[in-house]
Order: sequence, then C-alpha cells, then structure tokens
Amino acid sequence: MDSDLLTDREKAAILWAEHVTKNTARSRDDVFETVRKQFSESEVVELTFASAYFNMRNRFNDSLQIPLEPHSGEGKIKERSVKVNTDKLKAYFEFILDNWPEQFPEPNPD
Repeated sequence: MDSDLLTDREKAAILWAEHVTKNTARSRDDVFETVRKQFSESEVVELTFASAYFNMRNRFNDSLQIPLEPHSGEGKIKERSVKVNTDKLKAYFEFILDNWPEQFPEPNPD
C-alpha cells in the first residue's frame, strides 16, 4: 500500500485485516512478518480478533439482510429486525466463561 497519509504501522494493520478477511493470513508468512515488525504479539492477537469480529458481524448482518442504516421509501432495502434477548445473551456468555478450558490442545502442525 503506497500512501503518504498512513504510517507504516497503520499500513501493516490494514494489510493484516485484509488477509484475515480473505482468510489468507495463515499462508502468508511475509505478511505476518510485516505485521510483527510493527506490533507486539498481544497487539497482533487484538488486531486479528477485531478483524475476525467485524467480518463475523458483516456476514451475520448480510445473511439476515440487516441494513447498516435504516432505509425507508420505494426502492430501498427491505428492513428486517432481529431482537436480542440480552438476558439470554448474557447467560450464554457466562456459560462460555464458566466452561472455558484451563488449557487448550496444541495446534496440529499440518
């Protein structure tokens, strides 16, 4: 990415987000090394989480045809609404945390 408007750190973050989005980050050691030069290990984890999270939200909203902004009038996107029961959502996350494993298995090197 050639731009004088962004720092090398910002360019690395965008590059990483692009490869996380395209699901090519795993096979691009060169991209990972570029990112590691600009970010600590924990920052790379946070960048990866943020990219993956927003990708998940986009896929979720797109699948349910939930518009980013409300539209009205002819020729506009038909609005759908998903109502979330926050008590059930909280209980779900508490269940996940209560059952979080102490250790995770080592990844398969294949």
